[in-house]
Order: sequence, then C-alpha cells, then structure tokens
Amino acid sequence: MTAADGGHGPLAGVRVVELAGIGPGPFAAMLLGDLGADVVRVDRPGGQTLGIDPALDVTGRNKRSVVVDLKTERGAATVLDLAERADVLIEGYRPGVAERLGVGPTECLARNPRLVYGRMTGWGQEGPLAHSAGHDVGYTAVTGALGLVGPADGPPAIPANLLGDYAGGSLYLVVGVLAALHHARAAGGRGQVVDAAVVDGTSHLTAMIHGMVAAGVWQDRRGVNLLDGGCPFYGVYETSDGGWMAVGALERPFYDLFVRLLGLSEGGDGGVADAVPDRDDPARWGELREAVAARFRTRTRDEWTAVFAGTDACVAPVLSLREAPSHPHLAARATFVTHAGVTQPAPAPRFSTTPGAVRRPPAVPGADAAEVAHDWGLPTLAPPRTTPDPPPRETPERLPDRDL
Repeated sequence: MTAADGGHGPLAGVRVVELAGIGPGPFAAMLLGDLGADVVRVDRPGGQTLGIDPALDVTGRNKRSVVVDLKTERGAATVLDLAERADVLIEGYRPGVAERLGVGPTECLARNPRLVYGRMTGWGQEGPLAHSAGHDVGYTAVTGALGLVGPADGPPAIPANLLGDYAGGSLYLVVGVLAALHHARAAGGRGQVVDAAVVDGTSHLTAMIHGMVAAGVWQDRRGVNLLDGGCPFYGVYETSDGGWMAVGALERPFYDLFVRLLGLSEGGDGGVADAVPDRDDPARWGELREAVAARFRTRTRDEWTAVFAGTDACVAPVLSLREAPSHPHLAARATFVTHAGVTQPAPAPRFSTTPGAVRRPPAVPGADAAEVAHDWGLPTLAPPRTTPDPPPRETPERLPDRDL
C-alpha cells in the first residue's frame, strides 16, 4: 500500500514488520494487514520454501515485500531501522535465532521502547522441546486436541493445519499483539514481548472440554461424546452419490424437526416413528445412527440439501473448498472475494465504521523495496539503480538536492 491507497480498516496507521517464515506467522501478519495495518514483509534472499508461486499465496496479501540478508551486518541494521519505525514486529524463528541475527527483542526494544515484539513458535520460547523441530500435527497431538477428532474405532483425523497453526497459533498471536499494542499506546505504556506458542493456544482452545471432563459429562476418549461424532444427531452421513451431510440437531426441537424431515417419524417420508430409537438412551445410539445413515443413503447430497433448506433442523451439505464460495448464504454475505484473479476468503470480522479490505494481491519478494523506502523514510531499502546517473551539466552553480 502507498500513502494513496492505505488508511483502511481499524488498524490504519499501524506499521508491522514481518520477518518472513511459513505457517502461523504469515497468516497472523495477513490478518493484521486485512485490518488495515501497513505490513512490510522482510524476505530472505532466495525466497521461502512453501513451494507455491508467491503471487498466489493468499497469506501474502495486503503486504509489501523487501529482501534483506539478515546474515549480514547491514541486513540486521536494516531490520533494526524498520523496527524503529514500526509499531509491531513478528518473527517465527526457533528460540535464539533472532538474537543470533542481532534482531532479537533486546536490540529492537532498545531502538523502539514502544514496539510490540511478537514471537510465533510451535513449542514456545522455553521448555524441553523449545529448540526441537515440529509441525501442527505434533503440537496438536501433545495437547490432546488431535485425539478429540476422528472415529472411536479409527485413527485421529488431521484437520489440515487449521487447528494448531492457525487457531492455536496465529489467532492467539494476533490477540496478544493487539492487547500489547493497546497497552503500549496508553499513557505511559511501553512495548513488550508476546510469546505465542501453538501448544499454549491449542491447549487453551480445549478449556470447555476440560471442564466437561471434570464434571463427568465427557469421556476422555474419542468418538463417544456429544460433540466428537459419538452422538448420532451430531455427525456426518454419506449420501447416495458419495456426498456428505453434516447434522447438528442437538436441541430437542431441532432434533424433532430433523427426524421428521429425514423420514423417521410420522408425517415424514416413512411414517416409522415407532422404529426410531430413543435419542436420550446412549445405549441405543448405535441403532439410531444406523437408522439415520440408512435414510441419508436413499438420496443425493443435493436432494437432501433441498429437503432441509430453510429449516431449523441444523443440517448442511459438506462442501469442498471450490464449492464453498457458491453457497447461497456465503455468496449473499460476500464471504469470499475474487482479487487479482484468485478466489479467497474475505477479511473477517466485519466492522461498521472501519471495514477491512483486500487492497493488494500477495506480495512478491522484493517487489516493493522502493515504495517502502519512500514511505518509511529508509532510502537504504531502495534497490540499486540499473542505469548510471547522467553526468552533471557544467554550469556555474547547482541548486541543492532536495529530499523526495
């Protein structure tokens, strides 16, 4: 963004430096950019290892990129110059790496005492595993969260990297950064370090389940509880065409409507109310699940979608990523947008006065160096000239150079 197209969203005017990485850090920086922050991503020479074209990496939207070699003294000095002008810095290195590069919290806060220094790791800054490699599946595994997902008689299901990296990592980093930014901008406030670890955030997400375990209403095993697929009226069912329908008919009025529309009660398509096992008897949940599954196998996904459309039965089709933007409700809300030819989720949440927006396509490494150099007052960021300056004219005197 430039001075001409910036200034959108509730974080307009907030400057963010992102030390490029993969996973939760880039998503957190994207979210800050969606909210209007001026995000400058510091890419390393040679780019990242995500394996996709940076121009198509949606987590790079609403950012600008400069390339800096942090393994050089000049590179570290450049990042410190950026940190001096920033409100927030985000890094996702292993513990100690930023310090070895000379851009750790001590150096950055010395240059800018009001800086919020956000650290994003899987294991956290300390602990026996702090320096170990890891990924979402490992972080969610040790927190107990991964073990919640999947059938009782099968392995845990892997929900991509949404549960750990993004829910337990990125979103907690953003919450922490915004809280620390509020503190730093208060009277007498100062900057601070925000230590966001995927294991901490993911564990925090399981708070309600821990309470239910303590109360004796949740069994500490998978696929036998109300919200983990063990309940026959909260789960997914295959349709005749290989599609799937999601059922969440927990409350009694919603359940009664669900079984009626499904054809398992009088007034439905089967008139077999007496055959429906008692939903309040967990011992008969297996029978009830088989009855529900048999009904769903009689029609296609689209046919069942039409049956339940506009009702409070709490049933929805399971859509693919490509199908989701066309869902009537999501389309009406413009939950997805197409920008620079790429269909992607729109910024969230929504604001009545200072709405966020997709202002820029994903940043290409180094493409914005001259623009950032001008806007942030850092001429050393500008790329070298590709053509030599013309020789000065021989005149009796020259006008003084002017700052741009």
